Amino acid sequence: MVHVLSSRILLRPTDPELSRAFYGEQLGLAVYREFGTGAERGTVFFLGGGFLEVAGRSETPPAPAVRLWLQVDDVAAAQEELRGKGVDIVRPPVREPWGLIEMWIADPDGTPIVLVEVPADHPMRYRPGI
Repeated sequence: MVHVLSSRILLRPTDPELSRAFYGEQLGLAVYREFGTGAERGTVFFLGGGFLEVAGRSETPPAPAVRLWLQVDDVAAAQEELRGKGVDIVRPPVREPWGLIEMWIADPDGTPIVLVEVPADHPMRYRPGI
């Protein structure tokens, strides 16, 4: 078994500056570290228990199969905050058949991002023996 010590998602955006502004200013993700200089520099953002690295440049957007799943405390509050920062809401919050409340947005390259609220009564909050 491979012992994983850390992990991160790597994105190679078509417009690094636009993507850095989206993730840092509009989404409000805190910066973990930056490396390099100029437009091609890398920025690693905190993603709760993981990291998102925006670095380099791609001629094409990420494959449509790429998705980001971000758990938040309150999806409705996130919707108001993001709308106030000019983020387009692709799909407003909906309680899904599986019990999670999900809202969809997209980054500048169209990468789908689902913001998820886990309600207090959802099985994901149940920890047997705790």
